[in-house]
Amino acid sequence: MGDVVRFKRPKASDKHKGKTLCRSNFHKWEVLTENRFDVKQGRLVTIERCARCGETRSRRT
Repeated sequence: MGDVVRFKRPKASDKHKGKTLCRSNFHKWEVLTENRFDVKQGRLVTIERCARCGETRSRRT
């Protein structure tokens, strides 16, 4: 007969780790260096991505 293997369920804190701040609009923005020029607006644009959740935003410079 085989051995019984116990599987460990993830805790709720491990499952949602790092996402609670982003839900409260406290993102951790990092600047992306590609695509600095927006052709439609004709302006320089800074694109930022959140390190935790991956949401992106753009800012005009």
